[in-house]
Amino acid sequence: MSSVLNLLNCVSDPSRVRVLLLLRREELSVAELQEILSLPQSNVSALLAKLKAAGLLKDRRSGKNNLYRIAEPAKKDKTAHEHLLALIEAAGAEIDETAKDATALKIALQKRARTAQAYFDALAGKFGRHYIPGRSWKGLAEMLLKLMPPLVIADLGAGEGTLSQLLAQRAKKVIAVDNSSKMVAYGADLAKKHGFKNLEYRLGSLEQPPIPPGTVDLAILSQALHHAQNPAAAIRAAFTILKPGGRIVVLDLLQHTFEKARDLYADVWLGFTEAEMHEMLGAAGFQCVETSLVHREKPAPHFQTLLAVGEKA
Repeated sequence: MSSVLNLLNCVSDPSRVRVLLLLRREELSVAELQEILSLPQSNVSALLAKLKAAGLLKDRRSGKNNLYRIAEPAKKDKTAHEHLLALIEAAGAEIDETAKDATALKIALQKRARTAQAYFDALAGKFGRHYIPGRSWKGLAEMLLKLMPPLVIADLGAGEGTLSQLLAQRAKKVIAVDNSSKMVAYGADLAKKHGFKNLEYRLGSLEQPPIPPGTVDLAILSQALHHAQNPAAAIRAAFTILKPGGRIVVLDLLQHTFEKARDLYADVWLGFTEAEMHEMLGAAGFQCVETSLVHREKPAPHFQTLLAVGEKA
């Protein structure tokens, strides 16, 4: 911090006092200060330069603008800094423009909020399709995984286990079940390579998963049920392996008419309606069943993803 005499000289100007009072309340850009103070930009820049040189202000880059704020003092200068701010407040009470500045500050902040709101209003209805720097489905998944309690999870129809390995980062244990011995071998090798000691691959069918009854907290069928020979039996099997209070999550295709899926993807069923999914879960004994459509692909044949959840009482 500058010497006391320099600081007193710096804040002897009413315009600089007005700037300090504003920046004590809010971080502001040059353009916002110019509008609030009704001064030319060159004048505002000169005021800021003088206050920054005195060590009273800090600035940071935000997009195209520099935002200014009151500088935090060093520990040894804290008391003097507090006294100086008290003097500035007292001086501000003698300046007629400070009341107008307070009102103009509110208006400037309202404009700032409206600008941000207008941006998000423009995204309404296309938020999931609009590029947002730093946002990704993987990022969102990683965030949600951190919130997940340590559960015993069955990933039924896991394939090579991409989902299983994501879940294993947080789960107490993940049991990945698939009916392909090659998939199981590949997934087990991958889990070993990545050091997942809580991820186990087992060979078995959806209708008869090799998991003891009442030992799992969460059963997941992610794009697996339409490969089952008997989807209702697969859901009943999931109910059996769950503990009381356990939950099932099904992600599958909404019913469609793309017959080529049987040959292209070895699909046994062409998806399910929400009513069918709701009925299968209810018949297996699940309560609090909810279904919803969570995604629709842009390219033809426009597959849609159906999400269903239920709870074992």
